[in-house]
Amino acid sequence: MEIEIEVISKETIKPSSPTPESLRKYQLSFLDQIAPPIFTPLVYFYEADAEFSNPGKSNHLKKSLSQVLSRFYPLAGRLVDDLYVDCKDEGAPYIEAIANCSLSQVVTNPVPKNMDKFLPYKVEDLQNLGMAVQVTYFQCGGTAVGLVISHKIADASSCFLVANTWAAVARNGNYDDVSAPKFEGAKIFPPQDIVVGFKPNTGIVKEELATKILTFPASKISVLQEKYSDGATEFPQRRPSRVEALSAFIWTRFISATQRKADPNSIYTVHYTVNLRPRLDPPLSEYHFGNTSWLAIAMPTMGADGAPELLREVREAIRAMNGEYVAQLRQGDKHLNFITQRMAEANNKGKLVTFTFTSLCWFPLYEADFGWGKPVWVEMLAGMLYKNLVFFTDTATGDGIEARINLRKEDMEKFEADLELQEFLSNSEIVA
Repeated sequence: MEIEIEVISKETIKPSSPTPESLRKYQLSFLDQIAPPIFTPLVYFYEADAEFSNPGKSNHLKKSLSQVLSRFYPLAGRLVDDLYVDCKDEGAPYIEAIANCSLSQVVTNPVPKNMDKFLPYKVEDLQNLGMAVQVTYFQCGGTAVGLVISHKIADASSCFLVANTWAAVARNGNYDDVSAPKFEGAKIFPPQDIVVGFKPNTGIVKEELATKILTFPASKISVLQEKYSDGATEFPQRRPSRVEALSAFIWTRFISATQRKADPNSIYTVHYTVNLRPRLDPPLSEYHFGNTSWLAIAMPTMGADGAPELLREVREAIRAMNGEYVAQLRQGDKHLNFITQRMAEANNKGKLVTFTFTSLCWFPLYEADFGWGKPVWVEMLAGMLYKNLVFFTDTATGDGIEARINLRKEDMEKFEADLELQEFLSNSEIVA
């Protein structure tokens, strides 16, 4: 059946207490400035709870959101170019809607293209907002809490911090068990004059992409770990992690399915999103708010030895992101020039073949309990505008990994037909 959503109310939730004048101008950091101009979306799906009516949930969520906006004050402000957030407490749009279906019809064999129906705005419709929310009520009594947060203000780690803080305040009625966020991004990564030619939206494609959610059970991932451990000489230090093994497998199957013959004029790169917080000196805590992630870039050579080669290259690239590397990144100018150069290469059609992995495994994805239990499923659709992108998350039960994969339609048709890929999926099925 076609899932339909009917909006029943719209309002703006403002902070419960005013932001001090001294905090009126929230300066963006260098990493904030160069973040893509999109929303990072999260949708939490909850089963029905007889103790909470829909009006009860609504009041519960709005009151706690107002409190959270006081603590995360930039989210209630408005972005001004790529410079700062004007924190004059304009608030966050809050939408309520009803769905013509039950929760199970959405989360059982979920269809990615339906997920944006549970969001208040499309991912690319950033405007100048910091945050917006949509709460959708299902016919069965279940609820979806969808939120979008500007990527110009927060990375994935910070988005989870906001969501889990909001849930904790809703559940407990106060901040007693929640640490305060630290807003030191611009101090750690001072803002820069953006160089001519730099475009934060590079990589966003206008062509329609195909998105699939593939589930890999723990037993199959273990097989891949063992497979890539054989030979020992390539991995003298340790066995590949779950994400390392799965990344190498997906990349080699993608290359096998779509690049039948290596183009000698093409540059093949694999990007890994790396959380920089533990890599600074001294390390930052998870409560440091803002964009504090960067890309490790590996350039594996094409050939039969694909997976071990990729694993070696990726480990070296991530290992190189040490204290000295981060210190240079804090200067900003060298990296802006590097990014601009890579953008120029990307503009030469066919020259650069890029594949990007982001792992949210071990992130507190399923911790957001607003008082009616933890979510039965969480969807994060941050990459739907980028091709050749994979998001890894733990399954709700923690016994496997879900991979959200974005490819061009023609590449996806070849990729999902790969027999070796299908052998490693749960029930050998590919979700539409």
